[in-house]
Amino acid sequence: MMTELLLRYVHFLSVFAIVGSLVAEHLLLKPNLSRKEITRISKIDGIYGIAVLILLAAGLTLWFGGHGKPMEFYSKNPVFHTKLALFAGIGLLSIYPTVFFFKQRKGSPSDKIAIPKSLIWMVRLELLLLVIIPILAGMMAKGIGL
Repeated sequence: MMTELLLRYVHFLSVFAIVGSLVAEHLLLKPNLSRKEITRISKIDGIYGIAVLILLAAGLTLWFGGHGKPMEFYSKNPVFHTKLALFAGIGLLSIYPTVFFFKQRKGSPSDKIAIPKSLIWMVRLELLLLVIIPILAGMMAKGIGL
C-alpha cells in the first residue's frame, strides 16, 4: 500500500511539473526570441521531458505493477485509452518544439530567431489537450467506462 501511495504521489507531482513547464514555455514564447531566451526555454523543455518520463514510469508501474487497482481496471476502460491517446498526442506534438529549441541554441546569444507560428500553436494545443486529461482521470476514478 505504501508503494502505491508513493507511486501515485510521484505521478501527481509529475503532472504539476508538466503543466508548470508547459505553461512557462507558452508564456515565454513570442514571435522573435534571442538565442539566450531559446536556451532558457530549452532548459524548461528539458524539465518537461524529464517530468513526462517520470509520469510515464510511475503510470506504467501503477498499471502493470500490480499496485492498487487490478490491471483490468485500466486495460478494459475506454476512458483510460482516451487518456493515453491524448497523452501520446501531446508527446507527438512536443517533438517539433523540442527539436527546434535544441537546434536553435547554438550561436551568438544576442541573435534573434523567428519562431514559427506553427510551433506556438503546437504548444497551445498541447496545453488544451492537457486540460482534458484530468477530467478523464476523474471519470476513470469513478469507474466511468467500465
